[in-house]
Amino acid sequence: MSGRGPPRIEGMTSLKVDNLTYRTTCEDLRRVFEKYGDVGDVYIPKDRFSRESRGFAFVRFYDRRDGEDAMHAMDGRMMDGRELRVQLARYGRPDDPPRRSGRSSRRRR
Repeated sequence: MSGRGPPRIEGMTSLKVDNLTYRTTCEDLRRVFEKYGDVGDVYIPKDRFSRESRGFAFVRFYDRRDGEDAMHAMDGRMMDGRELRVQLARYGRPDDPPRRSGRSSRRRR
């Protein structure tokens, strides 16, 4: 994946997967979750400064039923020695990385 964002994400069901180790990769998650259906995108947010995983991910399914099946099957399952917490994502993946507000730099006298 290029890191520029997933193509055509409209209509996909997004799951938030919490309690990941820092070494879990997108490929690891895709391999585990695609047992439940066609995975459209896997995204692991990185810390802006260290570039390390923030310990959670988003897994998107093309079909809502597949996503729900994966959520029920994977919530509480062990992966890399951790108990996963899987739920429907409340917020979508941001389109662009957040920018600094710049408020203090614009308030010059």
